[in-house]
Amino acid sequence: MSHSTLAVGPPEKADLRFGFIKLTDMAPLAIALEKGYFEDEGLFVELEAQANWKVLLDGVIDGQLDGAHMLAGQPLAATIGYGTKADIITPFSMDLNGNGITVSNQVWEAIKPHLPTDPDGNIQHPIHADVLKPVIESMAKKGENFKMGMVFPVSTHNYELRYWLAAGGIHPGFYAPHKGDTSGQKQADAFLSVTPPPQMPSTLEAGTIHGYCVGEPWNQQAVFKGIGVPVITDYEIWKNNPEKVFGITREFSENYPNTTIRLTKALIRAAKWLDADDNANREEASKILSQPYYVGADYEVIANSMTGTFEYEKGDTREVPDFNVFFRHNATYPYYSDAIWYLTQMRRWGQISESKPDEWYFDVARQVYRPDIYEQAAQALIAEDYANADEFPDFDNESGFKPPQDDFLDGVTYDGTKPTNYIESLKIGLKQNDTL
Repeated sequence: MSHSTLAVGPPEKADLRFGFIKLTDMAPLAIALEKGYFEDEGLFVELEAQANWKVLLDGVIDGQLDGAHMLAGQPLAATIGYGTKADIITPFSMDLNGNGITVSNQVWEAIKPHLPTDPDGNIQHPIHADVLKPVIESMAKKGENFKMGMVFPVSTHNYELRYWLAAGGIHPGFYAPHKGDTSGQKQADAFLSVTPPPQMPSTLEAGTIHGYCVGEPWNQQAVFKGIGVPVITDYEIWKNNPEKVFGITREFSENYPNTTIRLTKALIRAAKWLDADDNANREEASKILSQPYYVGADYEVIANSMTGTFEYEKGDTREVPDFNVFFRHNATYPYYSDAIWYLTQMRRWGQISESKPDEWYFDVARQVYRPDIYEQAAQALIAEDYANADEFPDFDNESGFKPPQDDFLDGVTYDGTKPTNYIESLKIGLKQNDTL
């Protein structure tokens, strides 16, 4: 199939600069560049690591960056004006899963004797957060707070960590932005604060925090350094949860519609390559990512989770073939129901101060998540024989809402078509008419 088939017109802007954070799930960007998929679309892309999620978002808003690897919560929070106000959209979801929760050696030693084991002596997984209660109580008696790190107030990691703690009966604290309180520590049993991903292991080692939730390779790094023990992956908290998205401003998508479709095409091809043949390309991907200008962690550390395993306590390596998913399970499709889950958690923990009707959740999801752009990119790839129709959702009948999902650690079912009902069904957290 020749590249002259112009189902999509030529790019209006060909030279592009994209930002990312040094995490393995930036992989679709690196692969689209390294494998020439951007170039196939007539795009000349520079990738630039960013210091932290705020700097990255500001770069996209002020146009220094044309787009970026983003936390799923970032375009949503920007659109509703939590933190920074801006119109950010996503035509492409970057991956599923990929995070873990790690505790310090001291916390691990305290909880390990109380963990149930399998007949072979291995610790039973998943590990639930209620095992932390005695640790938190004994620290409280000494006047100390149990502190945990997460990467950003609107990150998946914040919501996953909060979900895990709350499912174990531990209150992770409320936000009260209408009172100027954005610490997220009101009424907290466990005190959460922000630490940038690459700094998690050293902050844990210094004793500033007692545990953290982060993406790879920064949980495996704790195992390699012998400074902490991962206790649970997000795959066990919510199987196949959406993680990062590719974010651009709405203005960019309107000014450069062909460029937007073309960059989405390149990213879809990269995601497909990453999952092809039962992860056969993951070793090559890990080598690419280990380079200093991408993730810059050792190949072994990256491969430890990228190749379908995950090491908990040193020596306890388990098969988790879906720890990182880039394409299968329709991972790249921007589902409205994924957007809505994040919004329900923002409401649950007070980042959204007042109750909203269901319609509000649907409207925000439609503003930010753009399956229409994704579909144009996918149809072009199908027409060019780069992909088959059966690798994508059935676009003619796709509503953008996944069927109700019951793969959560606490057995609560999430139905994206009923956001307020869902918020009501969660034990700890704000309910429909609560305000702080």
